[in-house]
Amino acid sequence: MSDVDQAAFRRAAGQFPGGIVVVTTSAGHAMTVSAFASVSLEPPLVLFCAEKIARFHDAVLAAGAWAVSILAEDGEKTANWLATRGRPLHGQLDELPHHPGPVTGAPLLDGALATLECLTFAVYDGGDHSIVVGQVAAADSPAGPPLRGPLIHHAGRYRRLRPAED
Repeated sequence: MSDVDQAAFRRAAGQFPGGIVVVTTSAGHAMTVSAFASVSLEPPLVLFCAEKIARFHDAVLAAGAWAVSILAEDGEKTANWLATRGRPLHGQLDELPHHPGPVTGAPLLDGALATLECLTFAVYDGGDHSIVVGQVAAADSPAGPPLRGPLIHHAGRYRRLRPAED
């Protein structure tokens, strides 16, 4: 048990902006994730954190393979839907354009800024979350400068990056 006030911790941690991704399994399970990071270039590793009480937690650990779609600034509706607790287990992606990843078969969201397909490399205890590390088996992003910015989460709200002024 910690002496740190949970609300104060949440507010403080929320001051660090993070990108928004959707993690999916080949069985069609999906979840919005804000705790995502690249870890290593050799081997190529990424991680995300999954709350242990979430239905997605057990589904992704059982799958052993998963995909990440990095959401663009127009992905707020998708992020909200896949963050909704108690949404139906089946058909979560029915209204979202997607295609199966060529390596894992996990759904990749059409229009994502980039996608990664991963095989679970390690899982670590992270308090009320598990830290899931994946070895990247495939990565894709459009060549050239992005046409849209990423969807960002900061201070409890989704945000967009302002275009750079030349």
